[in-house]
Amino acid sequence: MLINEKTWGFVRQHANDDVRKLALQGAKDAEVDLQMALQQIAGRQTARKKLPSWAEVEGVVYPPHLNMEQCSSEQTACYKSQIAGKDESIVDLTGGFGVDFYWMSQGFRQRTYVEQNEQLCAIAQENFRTLGHDCCVYCCDTATYLSEMPHVSLAFLDPARRNEHGGRTYGIEDCTPNILELLPLLVQKADRILFKLSPMLDWRKAVSDLENASPNGAFKVAEVHIVSVDNECKELLLLLDKEQTDGLRVVCVNGASSFTFILPPKGRSVARIPSVGMFSSQAGNNLFPVWEYLTDSDLADSPLNLYEPNASIMKAGCFAELEAQFPVQQISVNSHLFLSSDEINDFPGRKFKILSISSMNKQEIKKKFSESLVSMESANIAVRNFPMSAEQLRKKLKLKDGGDTYIFATTLASGEHKLFFCRKIG
Repeated sequence: MLINEKTWGFVRQHANDDVRKLALQGAKDAEVDLQMALQQIAGRQTARKKLPSWAEVEGVVYPPHLNMEQCSSEQTACYKSQIAGKDESIVDLTGGFGVDFYWMSQGFRQRTYVEQNEQLCAIAQENFRTLGHDCCVYCCDTATYLSEMPHVSLAFLDPARRNEHGGRTYGIEDCTPNILELLPLLVQKADRILFKLSPMLDWRKAVSDLENASPNGAFKVAEVHIVSVDNECKELLLLLDKEQTDGLRVVCVNGASSFTFILPPKGRSVARIPSVGMFSSQAGNNLFPVWEYLTDSDLADSPLNLYEPNASIMKAGCFAELEAQFPVQQISVNSHLFLSSDEINDFPGRKFKILSISSMNKQEIKKKFSESLVSMESANIAVRNFPMSAEQLRKKLKLKDGGDTYIFATTLASGEHKLFFCRKIG
């Protein structure tokens, strides 16, 4: 029993109260562990959004704030369970609060959780009992357990991305444990290995680092999953498999939608395939179609739509592959904004109707505002490959944030700066 009944009573009584005010008021009953009670109240309030299924269950114990902040959401944990699938045995070698383990291990007959922090381990064990999740729990550091670990179907690791001073780290070799050092033993003891890494990492370098650390190339990275929630990149997941694959699957997830690129095994990259169609502007050996000049005459000839890839697609950087799968072209190589005369409903990102296009000339901008029949008071501004920040451009244009108008500022292949006045589709 981690928490006494008097403390639980206080938690239930003040479940919806402001934790800061409760801390100042204190508890009248000396048997109430106030610090633990406040931790539980704050934790459950966070869980209502982050872990709604757990928040519904009485008796779930929540860890300190930092651990609640670092743990996966129910949404991303459920997604990882799809990657894990169903098999004989799973081990989570960096268990933490146990959110990922709980959902990922649902389809496995043998479930093992490993965590070196005694407090977190005790909390997780209590919660697994409360949730009726049958598993083995070990309070032990990753390397020690791994040295004696029996063979498993799937091993999962989410190395800590903070150093001994509490600062953030991002490189694989800078995290704890260092999975590059553990990999030679991991590949001997698991059929598949799933790593959760910082979304700040370059996934191509991460793939290269892991494959180079795999002895004799025994394991290849079979899948890369870039997971975003509400268009914010949250997780980078790499699945290693001893089975050789025909190509690397790069799965870009944003909420409930996903889009997959298949990259060939050699070189892990795809040749840039030019788009074809009425807006193709490539010439000679230029295999990356770009717009060198773009004026309102292009709109007059055929109305254009603008497409902005979602956060996971942007992180993946598979822009040539995107052009190969949809009738779109990039405005320029570094803009990562796409144009098409088609309305593409299943494009993985936001869709806009272009109302007009302007240079940075003040008089032209004023004219385009008028011609587009949009408000000159407010707009949503985004910049791509542009010499000003969104805030700097907003001040220059003297606009408030918000409204129905979207302005995309970017640079054409010619080097000319352009503003695209748009309205969102859908």
